[in-house]
Amino acid sequence: MSVTTATATATATASLDVVRAPSEVDNRSAYACFALAYVLGHGSAAASGGDNPLLDLPGWLPMTLLGIGLAAGTVQATRAALRAQRDATGPEALTGQLLGAAWVSAFAALFLAITGLAAAIDHPDIQTLLWPTGSAFVVGLLYIAEGAARRNPLHYSLGTWLALTSTAALLLGNPAFYWVLTLAGGGAYVLAALLERRRLSLATR
Repeated sequence: MSVTTATATATATASLDVVRAPSEVDNRSAYACFALAYVLGHGSAAASGGDNPLLDLPGWLPMTLLGIGLAAGTVQATRAALRAQRDATGPEALTGQLLGAAWVSAFAALFLAITGLAAAIDHPDIQTLLWPTGSAFVVGLLYIAEGAARRNPLHYSLGTWLALTSTAALLLGNPAFYWVLTLAGGGAYVLAALLERRRLSLATR
C-alpha cells in the first residue's frame, strides 16, 4: 500500500470516528417502568388525597408503589446505558460515565436539600411534597443533559416537559398536585415509550 493510500485511508477512518453517532440507548423498558411508577404511585396518592378522596388507601401505599416503579425504571435505564457503552470508546465512553455519575450526585444533593429544608422549617411533612416534584425536576434536568449529549431530541423533550410540569404542579394543592404528576408525567412517559421504537428504527437506517 502506498503512503498516499495509507494516508487517505487513515484520514477517512478518522473522519468516520469523528462523525460517528453515539451508541443508541433503548429507553423503552425504562420509560414503561417510570410510567407505571407515576400512574400507580402518584395516581394512588391523587385518588386517596384531599377532603373527599376517591379511594381509601393506606398512607404508605402510594410511596411504596412509586418507589418500586422508580427503582425498576432506574435499573432498566442503567442496563440500557451499559449495553450502549459496550461499543463506546474514547470521548463517547467518558461522556456516558460522567452522565451516569451525574445521577448519583444529583440525587445525593436533592436528598440533602430536602432533608435540610425540612429540618430548618421544622415541617417534616414538606418532604411528601418536595420529593415527588424534586425527583421529577432532577430527572428532567438529567434527561435534558443526556438528550443533548446523545443527540436524542425525544429524551431532551421528555426531560424539558418533566422539569416544567413537576415544578408548575407546586402551584396547586393536594390532590391536584398529584393529578398533574400522574397525567402530565405518566402520560409523557407512555408517549415517549411509544415514540422510542420509531426513533430507534430511524436511527439505525
